[in-house]
Amino acid sequence: MNESLHLWLIPLLPFVGFLLNGIFASRLRKGAVTAIGLLAPLGSFLLVLNAVAASVISAPQTCAQCGSATTSVAFPYTETIGHWISLGALQIDFSLVLDQLSLVMLLVVTGVGFLIHFYSVGYMGHEEGYARYFSFLNLFLFFMTVLVLAGNLLLMFVGWEGVGLASYLLIGFYFNKTSAANAGKKAFIVNRIGDFGFLIGIFLLLANFGTLSFSEIAAKFGPSGGVQLVVQNGVLMLRHSPSSLPSAGILTAICLCLLLGAAGKSAQLPLYVWLPDAMEGPTPVSALIHAATMVTAGAYLVARTHMLFDHAPKALAVVGIVGAATALFAATIGLVQNDIKRVLAYSTISQLGYMFLACGVSAYAAGIFHLVTHAFFKALLFLGAGSVIHAMGGEQDLRKMGGLRKKLPVTFWTMTIAILYAAFVHGASGKILWFLGLVTALLTSFYMFRLWYLAFLGEPRSEQPHRHATPFSMLAPLVVLAALSICGGWIGIEHFADYLIPSTGALPSVVSAANPPLEFLLGVLAFGVALLGWYIAHVFYRRKSDRPAQLAAALPAGYRILANKYYVDEFYGATFVKPLFAISKYLLGWVVDTAILGGLAWLLAGIASLGGAILQRWQSGNLRSYAAWLALGAAAVLLFVLLSSSWPHLDFAIAWRGWGLR
Repeated sequence: MNESLHLWLIPLLPFVGFLLNGIFASRLRKGAVTAIGLLAPLGSFLLVLNAVAASVISAPQTCAQCGSATTSVAFPYTETIGHWISLGALQIDFSLVLDQLSLVMLLVVTGVGFLIHFYSVGYMGHEEGYARYFSFLNLFLFFMTVLVLAGNLLLMFVGWEGVGLASYLLIGFYFNKTSAANAGKKAFIVNRIGDFGFLIGIFLLLANFGTLSFSEIAAKFGPSGGVQLVVQNGVLMLRHSPSSLPSAGILTAICLCLLLGAAGKSAQLPLYVWLPDAMEGPTPVSALIHAATMVTAGAYLVARTHMLFDHAPKALAVVGIVGAATALFAATIGLVQNDIKRVLAYSTISQLGYMFLACGVSAYAAGIFHLVTHAFFKALLFLGAGSVIHAMGGEQDLRKMGGLRKKLPVTFWTMTIAILYAAFVHGASGKILWFLGLVTALLTSFYMFRLWYLAFLGEPRSEQPHRHATPFSMLAPLVVLAALSICGGWIGIEHFADYLIPSTGALPSVVSAANPPLEFLLGVLAFGVALLGWYIAHVFYRRKSDRPAQLAAALPAGYRILANKYYVDEFYGATFVKPLFAISKYLLGWVVDTAILGGLAWLLAGIASLGGAILQRWQSGNLRSYAAWLALGAAAVLLFVLLSSSWPHLDFAIAWRGWGLR
């Protein structure tokens, strides 16, 4: 591999952009802010492309398990910037690692990230805080690239917390708006719950493995993570290589803690509640952070630590169950949402559930493949929604749209491509989990085409359906993302899985080739289910547009439950938020205000009163009393001098120096 990759420059460039726009915001013209804000992610993307070129021209290595040329002998490529923590045998470095998995993630983060930066020029051009916006956007890209490139869990945690901070700043960009400020706080607090689990997992890993390096942890499991694929009595089975590893219970506990952290960042049950409210931020922020990059960090964490999950089958099963439940749960809520961005928000949660479902059945490459394609079409959907909102003068209610196909032709066709892809994408394994995934595919197709019909087709449902023209800076990224959405699927899951074998293991590719006819049949079935979802949406919102209202009237209780999102926010508020507020207001308030601060104030007042009483005796106004005090003081000084000269060994000079008098 080319020794001049300089991986540290990939996160450094966005960080420099953050500093320049953040520090000199008041002195820079808008053009300079734009140039800095765009050149930083573009530079990082070009560096990633350089890494891709360097890996392609390297000599290939043949995979012994699958018999295909899949990777470069130079992977994993490591750059150690310096030592970070050194305590006895423990040494943690500032190390950046590039392998197949991190390279794929970097292409998504920097490539899609640059397109969204470019889109923001037109979308945010009229907003106050333009430099602040690009500064925060660059800061997010810095932390996200650190997270992806980190060679150990501690450095990953720095990026992990950093993207949480940047997300808080961007969600609450309109800080004068109460709902936006509350949404930022909600995202920050809910993510702290997941991050607590992540930290416990890190501590357990350190205690039981003595290292946090991904490569060193993997090495303790032996070749291929200690997992071998064998066929016994015609059944494909996993065989774990023997080694002095922690017990199965410890490994399960570690993986469950890591899963809690992943669930918080990737908005899985029960920690998904922050993501729909995060739509209060600017639409490009929703596209970058809450659709294409940050929310996929949880799936990336599970895939990156697959060697642990492969040895903790119970924890891996929980990953699949959580993913399937989240996918179905969020899809049902998305059926009745009327805010265009909230429909996409619940769609994002559902698609993230698909990623966890794939990882939960050890199909890590399939999960990452869906992560990549999802980044393309969901970023496109959010940016297309931003184009619609921009054209509608800020209106986000689907019920007030309609007839935008002719007025927004580029947005219409690009979003159509994304919706088609979103509706027909499928993936799940297992039996019950597969069935839940199939039902979710039906719901996904329905609510995505519902959005399409309500926004673009039919007659306009507002007096001024089109107020602003969409600038080139907003349309160009839509076209590029539409092309990526079309071409992304042509990569092929088999080739993609083969490429990721050194990073995620060979299980997905072997299983996918185990029964091609069955796999084809299941694919046809999923495609048919997606078509059924489109047909139902067509009947409800194109042919007989009064049917949704009739169905809602016929099933009022069910409609209210879905429209109010199963009352989960209300449940959390009544169960956790209000009791904590009451405790902090009354119990802790009494302890702090009355007992501690009140007692301290009383003590200080008593000391002041006592001191005043003593000083009052000195300041009596009696001349004889003053003369007596003066004589007493002079006698004390004289006695001290005499003692110092008569008994030098008493060394009163030391006391003088100790009080700073000499």
